[in-house]
Amino acid sequence: MSTTSEQLADLSATTLLRFATAGSVDDGKSTLVGRLLHDSKSVLADQLEAVEAASLSRGQDAPDLALLTDGLRAEREQGITIDVAYRYFATPRRRFILADTPGHVQYTRNMVTGASTAELAVVLVDARNGVVEQTRRHAAVAALLRVPHVVLAVNKMDLVDYAEPVFAAIAEEFTTYASELGVPEITAIPISALAGDNVVEPSANMDWYGGPTVLEHLETVPVSHDLTACHARFPVQYVIRPQTAEHPDYRGYAGQIAAGAFRVGEPVTVLPSGRTSTITAIDALGESVDIAWAPQSVTIRLADDIDISRGDLIAPAGDAPATTQDVVATVCHVADQPLAVGQRVLLKHTTRTVKAIVKDIPSRLTLDDLSQHPAPGQLVANDIGRVVVRTAEPLALDTYADSRRTGSFLLIDPADGTTLAAGMAGDAFAAVTAPAAPQDDEGWDF
Repeated sequence: MSTTSEQLADLSATTLLRFATAGSVDDGKSTLVGRLLHDSKSVLADQLEAVEAASLSRGQDAPDLALLTDGLRAEREQGITIDVAYRYFATPRRRFILADTPGHVQYTRNMVTGASTAELAVVLVDARNGVVEQTRRHAAVAALLRVPHVVLAVNKMDLVDYAEPVFAAIAEEFTTYASELGVPEITAIPISALAGDNVVEPSANMDWYGGPTVLEHLETVPVSHDLTACHARFPVQYVIRPQTAEHPDYRGYAGQIAAGAFRVGEPVTVLPSGRTSTITAIDALGESVDIAWAPQSVTIRLADDIDISRGDLIAPAGDAPATTQDVVATVCHVADQPLAVGQRVLLKHTTRTVKAIVKDIPSRLTLDDLSQHPAPGQLVANDIGRVVVRTAEPLALDTYADSRRTGSFLLIDPADGTTLAAGMAGDAFAAVTAPAAPQDDEGWDF
């Protein structure tokens, strides 16, 4: 029992890394993830037996490790990844949440989902094919989402005789491209997911490579979870007003702290109204505390009875974001139907959802050379472009560069609730183009 307790204590002390895998079709993402889980002893015996049985029924001599993550029936039948598959595993040095994202161009939207909360992205490239358009698209998405660490895993090195020049050429091309996008750190690793080279154990076939294995890099890459150093933001999710005999005057504002820390006695501003007050109490897990920080879920009580409802934002009085009705942002379009100038949408930011109109689409990113195609008129599925959106009500929006939590938003189809685009407010690597003159949109003209 003592050994188990010590192991649990050691595990709780390790850091957590959220990372996502991405790459073109058949680059071997699911096989890499399966190999990573298998060789790090993170697969249960019954899971491995099920994979072995499924592989045998398909006429394969060895277990197909890709089946450890490709759980959908359609995925196994077609041999591709369709949906984001999340896996949780741990080593003695770190805990991991892994998002295995699809490679097919029509599922790029799923990569946006998987990478939106990732601190690291593993982009796979088939050593035989090199950098392709989908590789560039995934690098662009990682850069837009401000993923701080990118690993280029050059896979299937066994099919190119483990040739160093092949790896070096691909690594140089990708690193140059990703650096132009503003990716801060790029680590290239030659691997064979099928054979296990440089995934968990160093490869005996590539003695010319002296860097870390994939797992070694994942275990040692620096990860910062210090959201308390960010601008403090508290989106109100629910107003608690019991009006009972025990709590006749209780009025609390519940939600999850998006960033920063809040203290009792601190002056705050409520947005978008701009009203000010002071925090008189913070309730967490049924107890009063003097301080709370991200990502805790708490209830905040204020000194004044202010009209506050779901969607309002509480921020320090001296560090409140400016409110705006004109949102300039970069978006990844994720819906099948196009996003067009003049289209009416809903904009969801934290807990607030408002009506909006797409006033302009200044440019669309061309992935081949990172040039801007001006005034495309609309964005179609998997396009990345700049948009100008006018909202019906003011929003307290940070820039995405300052806060991934409060600088992001969704554009939603008001007719059926379909998510149209994922947006990042402010400047990305794309240049901002001046918006066109506003148009008269009957009924939704703000």
